[in-house]
Amino acid sequence: MTGSGLRIGQLADAAGVNSQTLRYYERRGLLTSPRRSPGGHRLYPTDTVTLLRVIKTAQRLGFTLNEVADLLDAGRHQHNRPDTGLQARAKDKLVEVEQKLADLTVIRDTLRAAISAGCDDLVACAGNSCCPLPFAELTATRPAAPEARSG
Repeated sequence: MTGSGLRIGQLADAAGVNSQTLRYYERRGLLTSPRRSPGGHRLYPTDTVTLLRVIKTAQRLGFTLNEVADLLDAGRHQHNRPDTGLQARAKDKLVEVEQKLADLTVIRDTLRAAISAGCDDLVACAGNSCCPLPFAELTATRPAAPEARSG
């Protein structure tokens, strides 16, 4: 650390990211462009470590970088609009996570049923009326792939 800021490697180490991530976040506007030392090195304010940790934590909670950028922007500008802040976004994200959990539960239960039924061959299983795998439902909800034409 220097008295006037953190160089890119120091910041990357302190925040647990790599230098390319920092440059990418700058290009995306998640980080403001740092001032430069007389030698041309980026010098980041020390509070950038906290900002990076916030970004990474938000990503682990399922927020995309676009969503993180929106949240940061809403916080910086204090729009005072309840529909743009963390509370609203967290509620929306929770709905998404709960839907994913429900989908994963169905997948888990179906795989357990396939294991219990002794399914060992997808093609043979698909033709068996006792097969627990939802082949009929999957093909009914997805459009058929176009047939390859021989030339």
